[in-house]
Amino acid sequence: MTDRINALVVVLEKDIRDDDIECLINAIKCFRNVLSIKKNVRDSSDYVHESRLKNKMINALYKIIDEL
Repeated sequence: MTDRINALVVVLEKDIRDDDIECLINAIKCFRNVLSIKKNVRDSSDYVHESRLKNKMINALYKIIDEL
């Protein structure tokens, strides 16, 4: 039996300005079975998450270096 997919999530490589993303949104809308597209606006919680992740990665690298 095959799973049924009800949504896809696309993650962009970097933040893109609202007016620059319209051509990509319009292209995705041209695919069959695309019902809607919702833009996700960057906010302060994104910055907090990135900062914590960056700090965690730096600490992991320091730990690796210390073990050498």
